[in-house]
Amino acid sequence: MAEPIIMPRQGQSVESCIITEWHKKKGEQIKKGDILFAYETDKASFEEESEHEGILLDIFFDDGDEVPVLTNVGVIGKEGESTDEYKPDKGAGTQDSASKDKELDETTPMEKESEEESAPYQQPDQETVRINDGKISPRAKRLANDKGLDYAQISGSGPEGRIIERDILHALDTTPKITAKAKKAMQEEEYSAPSEGSGLGGNITYSDLSASNNVYAEDHEVMPLSNIRKRIAKAMHASLQNSAQLTHHMSADARNILRLRKIAKKKSEEGYAYNITLNDMVCYAVIRALLKHPEANVHLIGDSMRQFKKIHLGLAVDTERGLMVPAIKNADDLSLTGLSSQLKAVVEACRKGNIDPDLLSGEAATFTVSNLGNYGVEMFTPVLNLPQAGILGVNTIIQRPAPLNDGSFGFVPYMGLSLTYDHRALDGGPATKLLAAIKTEIENFDITTLD
Repeated sequence: MAEPIIMPRQGQSVESCIITEWHKKKGEQIKKGDILFAYETDKASFEEESEHEGILLDIFFDDGDEVPVLTNVGVIGKEGESTDEYKPDKGAGTQDSASKDKELDETTPMEKESEEESAPYQQPDQETVRINDGKISPRAKRLANDKGLDYAQISGSGPEGRIIERDILHALDTTPKITAKAKKAMQEEEYSAPSEGSGLGGNITYSDLSASNNVYAEDHEVMPLSNIRKRIAKAMHASLQNSAQLTHHMSADARNILRLRKIAKKKSEEGYAYNITLNDMVCYAVIRALLKHPEANVHLIGDSMRQFKKIHLGLAVDTERGLMVPAIKNADDLSLTGLSSQLKAVVEACRKGNIDPDLLSGEAATFTVSNLGNYGVEMFTPVLNLPQAGILGVNTIIQRPAPLNDGSFGFVPYMGLSLTYDHRALDGGPATKLLAAIKTEIENFDITTLD
């Protein structure tokens, strides 16, 4: 009996996965435990092992396709077995066809007559503009999709500027053919095609694009965005577009935590189980400050605020695959050493690519820390990880002139702190108080915390 291959659900927050590579081909013999395909969520990657033996009868999705979880992606069975019942679009064809027929039947007689008339084509008024898909007849839309024609810029000659079948036919006759390579380049680099190409029958080739539009054609390489890069870009754009972000900057005297870091490093070299870093201490200070200012430990969702009783701390992690922000659940319950251990564990999991996807969801954390101090960044504006209302950017330590305890002036190490907050959730006053509290926690860090 044939058995479907199902896209697994990796965490409750994951709704779809992207197939990165099929390791087996249709018709291959499959053994139990064989790696069938690799796939990834927003940030983590996985491999799917076969639970059955037989022949890979069919594959329903290709490399690069985004597939909803729990969807059939293929079928394993005996040679000759039917796979129709396992296709994810089973029944959709009939339903789609029926709906299209219904759509055609609902077309007004005037529109039908316009599509079926055999009068010579007349160029429509140039002021006629297609506004939406409702301005194209079903028959014309199917033809355009079948031919791969973008009808967005076509003016219609039907009633009220509606695009009808003869408009599509005219566009196909008058539009120069474009090779696949040229079309891909136009999509990725937004080239415009010349009116006529140098290829066979006037086809537009990639060399035509290079010669007419890109004087640096030999100077660069087109690098398509990875799936993860696309998702990061989408999340960052959505964050800036859908929130009222504002950043406050402040500096904290770092003498105390630098002294503690030296002690921690020495103890680690002497065999102490934990190597407490500056980042560990800053994260611990953020948690202590949030306990005093819980109004920043929130999610803003629509017209309501979700106030959390526990602190789930997010940490921005730079990996080869891209930026990841895993969450440390119930971070306020952890000691400094416990927090340090958890932070190192999630960083390592992110870099290996086996982090729990649920921990990467924007809703997994309630507040995030992004530390660019090791890169020498003196000031930056971190972007919110929605629906969180706050994120702290940690900058490098800079020596600045300041009064010393004996009344003289000297150079003191200061750590820059940049708090970005959603002004819809927090006003400037509470945000500044939170930032000041973080500064105070860093400057008064208890040196006995390691004991």
